[in-house]
Amino acid sequence: MEDTLSYFWSPRHLARFPPDMRSEILIHTSKSNLVMVPRDESGRHPEAESSLHGVSSASPARCLGVLRKVPFDPDYRAIEAGSGVEGVWMEEVPHLMNTELKIWSSVANDASIRIPGYWYAKTGLDPIPPTPIAAGQKVFLFLHGGGFTHMSAHPRFSISIMPRSLVELTDSAPYALAVEYRLSSTYPFAEEHPFPAALLDAIAGYNYLVNVMGYDPPDIVVSGDSAGGNIALALTRYLVENKGSIEVSLPGPPGHLLVSSPVTDMGNSHVTPGSSAFNNNKDIIIDFYKKPHDTSYRVLAYVGPFGAGIASCNRYVSPASLSPLVQARFIGFPRTFIIAGGMEVFRDQIRSLRDKMVRDMGESQVTYYEAANAEHDYFIFSWHPDRPATLRAVQEWLVSG
Repeated sequence: MEDTLSYFWSPRHLARFPPDMRSEILIHTSKSNLVMVPRDESGRHPEAESSLHGVSSASPARCLGVLRKVPFDPDYRAIEAGSGVEGVWMEEVPHLMNTELKIWSSVANDASIRIPGYWYAKTGLDPIPPTPIAAGQKVFLFLHGGGFTHMSAHPRFSISIMPRSLVELTDSAPYALAVEYRLSSTYPFAEEHPFPAALLDAIAGYNYLVNVMGYDPPDIVVSGDSAGGNIALALTRYLVENKGSIEVSLPGPPGHLLVSSPVTDMGNSHVTPGSSAFNNNKDIIIDFYKKPHDTSYRVLAYVGPFGAGIASCNRYVSPASLSPLVQARFIGFPRTFIIAGGMEVFRDQIRSLRDKMVRDMGESQVTYYEAANAEHDYFIFSWHPDRPATLRAVQEWLVSG
């Protein structure tokens, strides 16, 4: 049985919403494998802590928030069948790994492997794009959120609302392929699939779209939310930085990049007094910065053997970091749409991402949409009042380019 990290909804989180919305939140929570665990007076989650097995009593702070994963959740090892589910296998791509990526993979003990993906189609269309692909037809490559440690690309997960919604926005982009990338884990569970495993899987998904399905790279919209937004940025960076490389023959970079509440700084350069990491303390993922000087489970799982220090020096892991050690440039990146919540803990780092991209790409290439009163990844909540306007803005962006 595998284990992973879950978000927590506390009563004070729910208090931000009107009473008629709260039941919907709890229904969504139950359907998406999130949990609501009340805090006690000290701010702890005693029910969560008591659910841990084999955890030393000396380390409750480190393990707080780690809950047992539903054992039948789909993952990278198999395609889970179901009504309306269209899964495909995407082959490994060791031939597309440059020297830098090979070194990281060796340290992490990860290799490129065969992984599943799931197709999403616009209502009324065939479930899988008919081939040959029509000239100019766009497609989304979607990378789901979940803190690098949980959730799935499978259609039965509520996070699938993002690709389901995107394919309905325009006839010119009627399909999305969601990558079932490998999830990371660490102590007190198995130490598995740290960076760059998810990046390797994203490369496999992109290669599948180009060299199996026949899409032109300029017609691909790389997209992702939260942790998936981080992976989407990493994939785009890898394709941009290695364009025309004599070492590896990669497909060209995508024509578009769409990220919702992306994790862009896994270090602490944005964790300062007065920052959103401190002030936005009603966000749904406030536990990410519950103890600013501790490293969260999500980060520890993702960085693996590299240690937390890599979050302050690696352009793939923390592209918006303010650390001088992170030399992340965005020259050559495709036109980009960034979604952020004004009340989320990641707001400041997402704004830094915007500023860095505008610096290198120009204002005309970067569209930034911030919903002032919204929390982290609000775009995936069907009931959220800011979602319709955000969808319209994304639709206009897609049609205009």
